[in-house]
Amino acid sequence: MVSVSDAQAIILNLVQPLDHQRDTEVVDLLVADSRILAVPVTSPLDFPHWDNSAMDGYAVRYEDVQHSSENPAVLEIVEDIPAGYQPKSTIQPGQAARIFTGAVIPAGADTVVMQEKTRREENRVFILDAPKPQEFVRHKASFYQSGTQLLPAGIKLNAAEIAVLAAAQCPQLSVYRRPRVAIFSTGDELMTVEQPLQPGQIVDSNQYALAALVKQSGAEPILLGIVKDDPVALEKVIAHAVAIADIVLSSGGVSVGDYDYVDKILESLKAKIHIRAVEMRPGKPLTVATFPTPSSPSSPSSPPTSPLPTPHSPLYFGLPGNPAAVLVTFWRFVLPAIKKLSGITEGWEPVFLKVRSHHELRSNGKRETYLWGKLHLIDGVYEFHQADGSQSSGNLINLAQTNALAVLPVGKTLIYPQEEVQVLQLSNG
Repeated sequence: MVSVSDAQAIILNLVQPLDHQRDTEVVDLLVADSRILAVPVTSPLDFPHWDNSAMDGYAVRYEDVQHSSENPAVLEIVEDIPAGYQPKSTIQPGQAARIFTGAVIPAGADTVVMQEKTRREENRVFILDAPKPQEFVRHKASFYQSGTQLLPAGIKLNAAEIAVLAAAQCPQLSVYRRPRVAIFSTGDELMTVEQPLQPGQIVDSNQYALAALVKQSGAEPILLGIVKDDPVALEKVIAHAVAIADIVLSSGGVSVGDYDYVDKILESLKAKIHIRAVEMRPGKPLTVATFPTPSSPSSPSSPPTSPLPTPHSPLYFGLPGNPAAVLVTFWRFVLPAIKKLSGITEGWEPVFLKVRSHHELRSNGKRETYLWGKLHLIDGVYEFHQADGSQSSGNLINLAQTNALAVLPVGKTLIYPQEEVQVLQLSNG
């Protein structure tokens, strides 16, 4: 059994990000939201494209108005310049142009006086207060210079990045393909949501939860259904999943029961099992395995030596069967692995915060313990509220609306109300 920190290190060291040449696709900007940029972007445009006004007011020559605080300058208005208009005049001594936010600064002008500091009488404007030199002028290329890197590869494209790309006239761009994640559940007791339940049977909620979590992470879920506790059927499904996915997620069948076949089947398929159990609660029965690469198959007399996953040799996670344990192990280990695989260069590590606990939190101290609940902002301070009801790994009901997991380290049995606790902050990827 390995510690949680060691398990995280092993998993993330096994993850090989998607290839920036082989694993990319070109998409339209309108469907690029939440994708990972595969190639750095440059633009032939300067930002701003030209010198423009940051304020409604008057474009002037600074030397004409620098003493206006003591003696208001009176200037002749020679042109009105709205946004989108190309100025026709060159501002001469004693002249000004009425200008609006975003409009092009006319030749000869170097400063904008905001209209609140002026008074207009017909075609004359009185400058009532001296501006600073070049005040309210946004200079060409002061935000970005054409030909330099606009956005780096390996970033997630959110609204701000999409806006930048639109402004830079990038209608299409190269992004990493979505990681493929195969999902199936094991167990004779499992039924689909459509099937009537008989005594002893339960609905396979894990497959639905994992599919939602995989989608939220930006990956593509491949649902392989429910596999009965039959070694032949299970081996067939695992072999198929290995052939089509980057990551395989199974739930159930990784403990020490008579019907827990996953580890034995993985070994029969020449997988290398890196983790069999983790020192955590819930989530102790966790299997993590990799497979030999197709280019270097291993023989029975020569077992694979630390094979790394490729698009045809995925990272296998055998998750526990209990619903809470499935979600906790996904949030703790699988989500960071998907993020790193996706090509994102940073931000794939779990995010922990130190917050105040609203409730008394308890653990037996034998394993690192995760308690689910919600973060609330109370008087400007985040506070963790443990979910009501049992914190059993089989209790699916009180997992609803969870947005944080309180973490009690090994040896810590009690955290008092208002005491500081470390929490794993959850998000939609």
